[in-house]
Formats: sequence, C-alpha cells, structure tokens
Amino acid sequence: MVHIRIEDLESYAFNNNIPIMQKDGIEFLCKYIKENNIKNILEIGSAIGYSAIKMALVDSDVKVTTIERDKERYDIAVNNIKKFNLQDRINIINEDALILNIGINDKYDLIFIDAAKSQYIKFFEKFEKNLKDGGVIVSDNLSFHGLVEDESKTNNRNTKQLVRKIRKYIDYLKDNPNYKTTFYELGDGVAISIKIK
Repeated sequence: MVHIRIEDLESYAFNNNIPIMQKDGIEFLCKYIKENNIKNILEIGSAIGYSAIKMALVDSDVKVTTIERDKERYDIAVNNIKKFNLQDRINIINEDALILNIGINDKYDLIFIDAAKSQYIKFFEKFEKNLKDGGVIVSDNLSFHGLVEDESKTNNRNTKQLVRKIRKYIDYLKDNPNYKTTFYELGDGVAISIKIK
C-alpha cells in the first residue's frame, strides 16, 4: 500500500533545494520510455529517487539500476523506493559512478545521465559500453537555467566554468559519429542520443 505520492517527492525536493528533473522534462522522458518499449534503464545520479521511481512506474516490466554517491540522498532514495514498493525493480547503488565498475555484459536500453554536469563526457564514455545497439543515452540539464544560451546572466566564475563544460559536452554530442543526437528545449534542456553504430 502506497502512503506517498509523487507530489510529495516533488515538494520535498523543492523545499530542500534538491535538484530533480523538471516536470515537462520527466513527463517527456517517461513518454519516450513507454513509446519505445524501454525495459532496462541505467541512471547516473539518483538524488532522492524521484526520476527512477517515475521511470519504473511507466510499466511493470521496467527495471532501473541507479547510482548515487551522496550517502544522505541515497538513504532518502532507498526509503522512497520502499514506500512505492519498487525495491524489486529499482536497484540503487551508493557509489561514485566514475569509480563503479559495471560488467561489460550488463546492457541497457537507456542510460540517463543526471549527475555532476562537469563530468558528463566522462560518464558518457564510461557507460556507453553498457548500451545496447540501438539504445539511447539521455542527458538532462543542458540548458542549466538558461545560462548555456546566455552566459552573461552570471558573474560567478565557477558557474561560468560549468557552463563552458556543458557547452563542450553539447559539442561532443553533436560531433559524435556513433550517435544521432536530438536536443529538446524541455525542462532544463534534454538531449536524446541514439546509438547508430
């Protein structure tokens, strides 16, 4: 019996300043999962488990492996997954994704990158070996609150460096011959990269 609603997670994230996928972004992703019959998902960056839960709720056949390095957020996510009774379909790992080794034989239909933005290229290159042929890598936060399009909105040096790293990642996706990437102005900027080789 579920005593928690998705709205409760959204409120918690908002009140505690925890970044979760924006509403139109997650709705778009869930629709994509449903329409493309995606069953096996790897998520880099669980936060409080919000997007893993949303993706698992698309269909009873969907399985999600999700990685979160922050112990406090991991514990909250584990609790939330239990409240939705999804612990048999969501496997959450408390580890730094760049250190974690996933077996080469573990293959996913979809890999969702929503973690440290400065590391997106490293995440992409590390885990693409776990993507099935014809599989898809989804990247979130590529607009970064509009700063990627207009860097002048911030004077913060660290933020500017981060914006440049996101731009570099966008160029990396555009120039990657093994993937066909489409960019969507949804949520905080979403890219879908379909593996073509």
